[in-house]
Amino acid sequence: MGISEQIGGIPSLTAVMVILTGITGAAFGSWVLDRVKVTDEMARGLAWGVAAHGIGTARAMHDSTIAGAFAGLAMGLNGLATAILLPALVGLVR
Repeated sequence: MGISEQIGGIPSLTAVMVILTGITGAAFGSWVLDRVKVTDEMARGLAWGVAAHGIGTARAMHDSTIAGAFAGLAMGLNGLATAILLPALVGLVR
């Protein structure tokens, strides 16, 4: 939310969209990953962690501890990369 405000976004709208993304990813992530034939637990966890944030990580943990661990790792690394790279990229665009 801090980064959203820093780059001119609406923090409350950002929070709502993150929550909706997480719920959607947790609800349909398993179905989508099954359809595209992703069976590796590590890959499934990475996908859930990056795309569905905390709620997706909880869903991955429900499936397997390996998927949950990789989801947590992916969520943390994605947050770190976003915090570092997004302000720089917005600065380049402006």
